[in-house]
Amino acid sequence: MDKALYVREMFAAIAPRYDATNKILTAGVDEAWRKRAIAELHAPDDARLLDLCCGTGDLVFHLLRSKPNVTVTGADFCTPMLAGARERAKREDPRGQAEFIEADVMALPFADRSFDGATMGFSMRNVVDIVATLREARRVLKPGTRFVNLDVSRAPNALFRRFFNIYFYGLVPLVGGLFGGSKSAYRYLPNSLTNYPDADALSDRYRTAGFHDVTYVRLGGGAVAIHVGVA
Repeated sequence: MDKALYVREMFAAIAPRYDATNKILTAGVDEAWRKRAIAELHAPDDARLLDLCCGTGDLVFHLLRSKPNVTVTGADFCTPMLAGARERAKREDPRGQAEFIEADVMALPFADRSFDGATMGFSMRNVVDIVATLREARRVLKPGTRFVNLDVSRAPNALFRRFFNIYFYGLVPLVGGLFGGSKSAYRYLPNSLTNYPDADALSDRYRTAGFHDVTYVRLGGGAVAIHVGVA
């Protein structure tokens, strides 16, 4: 099975319990990380924004709360995740400012220079080709706007990294399997970090894709990183 099909089926399996399981696994700290990532977007108050691999819409709804006059398009290729996002929208988007579209992030159905900013949360590890994904994100962004990626990373401190690995590779599969509905999915998600570039290497991929003024911020002892590139 190729990676894209595996990832789609995996997320479909865990979609019904995905939000609740994330809160358990991070003790709710992921909410603060998302808010911090959005702060790096620097989008205008009436921006048209894009959230890639939107899942059930966590970043989309955070964007709406942070800037009440924006419109946000969430794109994902997993139908059950999008169904969860649309169900949440009934409660969290009363003004109908968000739309959710089934799409591959490496072949987005949008014209060049369509958006005033874009985000992606905890998903870059799952794409087939990181540089191709970044190039497509840059294509649909207006010049001078930002793409902000939030994801786990390798902590630079060896001692902290050791403790984090115990949690990430040991506790996450155990708790995720218990509450998330799929043991194999929550074994895959930590292991997806194994071949994922570290913070500096991901910055290089941003530059390869054509972004400039690339920076990153470490959070959670360096186990999480927010990358920012300007289109």
